[in-house]
Amino acid sequence: MLQEKETQMITNWIHKFRVLAATASFLCVMLPGIGITAQEQIVPVVDGHLGGCSADFTVTDKNHVPLYDAKIDVTIRYGFLGLRKMSLQVGTNSDGRARVAGLPDKSNKTFHFEITSGMMSKTVSMNTSDRCDADFEVVLEEE
Repeated sequence: MLQEKETQMITNWIHKFRVLAATASFLCVMLPGIGITAQEQIVPVVDGHLGGCSADFTVTDKNHVPLYDAKIDVTIRYGFLGLRKMSLQVGTNSDGRARVAGLPDKSNKTFHFEITSGMMSKTVSMNTSDRCDADFEVVLEEE
């Protein structure tokens, strides 16, 4: 009788082990196809603290490969007669993305963003009286 119970316990243990092994194998095979991806990159942001407008950038080369650490520069003139001046710069992440926030929303001025990476550069413009939040897809090519 004791031997029968021991045999039954061993059989149950083997069955549980097989189920666990099969489940682990299934998960190892199926999880990559479900869409588990690496954590999304944090988008670098520079904030001028002058208003609620912003500009989002995605910078790529001519082959649409994201450019890491492409520099985005903008100079903002503000205050009485535009006598105050602030220069902002932000670099893109590995996805080629960056954001300039805190742009003045009650400004009739056009902001010129200079995007550079190595020998490549491009200028894009934005007037916050026309649109407060803008998305720019910038393709840099060598000149």
